[in-house]
Parts: sequence; C-alpha cells; structure tokens
Amino acid sequence: MKRRDLLKISMLSGVTAATSGRAVAADACPADGTPAQFVPKTAPDANPLENELTKHPKCPYCGMDRKEHNRARMLVQYSDNLTDGVCSIHCLALSLGLNIDREPKMIWGPDYASTVDPRPLYPVDQLTYLIGADLKHAMTKRSKHSFASAEQAKEFQARFGGSLAKFDEALREAYVDMAADVSMIRKMREERRQRAAQQKQG
Repeated sequence: MKRRDLLKISMLSGVTAATSGRAVAADACPADGTPAQFVPKTAPDANPLENELTKHPKCPYCGMDRKEHNRARMLVQYSDNLTDGVCSIHCLALSLGLNIDREPKMIWGPDYASTVDPRPLYPVDQLTYLIGADLKHAMTKRSKHSFASAEQAKEFQARFGGSLAKFDEALREAYVDMAADVSMIRKMREERRQRAAQQKQG
C-alpha cells in the first residue's frame, strides 16, 4: 500500500474540511474537540485481526452492524496501533479523513466472493476492486466490492458490470461519491424515522 498516497487522497478529500477548525474546537472543548472525538476509542491493538468483530461490532461512524455487513466491512490499523473497524469503504474514507495525523499502517478489506461467513479479511494491496457493479453495497449507491481473486472479480464484472480497480482508486471514488451518498443516507434514515413514528401512532 502506498501510505503517502493514501494520506494525499485523504487530504484532498472534502472530508478533511472538517479538520480545519481543530485548534479552535480543541481550545473550546479540550476534552472532546473536533476531530478528537473521532479518535478510535479502543485501546491500541497489536493484533487487530484477532476477534475483530467482537472488538469492533458496530461501525463508529454510522452504527451499522459489522457482522451483518461483513461482505463490505473494513479494518484500519494506524501507526500508533489504534484501530478502527468500519462497515464499508465509505466509512473507511471518513476514518482516514478524520484521523489525518495518523498514518495508516495496514488496511484490510473482505473477499466479497468468499462463501465463508463472515467473509475473511485481506490486506487491501492484495485485493481487486469492482466499482459500479449492479451489486448492493453498504452506505453508497455505487458499489465498491473487493475480491481476493482477480479472476473472480472479472467473473462478477461479466455478470454485473462495473470497472476493475485497485484499492487507491476505489478509495478515491468513495470520496468522489461522498456528497451523494450522504444525501442518500440522510433521506433513507428520515424515511425510516417517519415509518417508525407512523407505526407507533397506529
């Protein structure tokens, strides 16, 4: 993985705009300033893959169950061994942008084609991504699924469309899609709240 390139992608993304007021926010609220409240809350972990779903059951950015969405989940270990377990490459992009002062030491993604449940995780350098296939994905309209086998990725491409890519490109496209995806997620959650309120009244 080209760690410097990852940091450049994070820095260039619109997500990092949230970090611009860090010093002011930290002075105003030293215990929980922006983006300090997004620092991974778990203790440093030298073996992040061990029992990772137990240690990171929910995505810290959206609350989604990582076991339920194991086909899209990801895991990042930063240089200080703080680890973030997220539900998708969308929320990985958030983690990388908000932890801009931490260099990612290792990032893992799932093998979408695996029949094992939960899907095993592999270093993203070893994965082939299929972007924009007609496959459901967590937190985004435009799917970005990862495959341990390039041949299986091509087989899925033949059946479901999309374009093949490496991780850096998939991450860049996650940032490109961020605004549209956030709008979609807000709409879906509002509709869910309205349905829940109607059921409660009825």
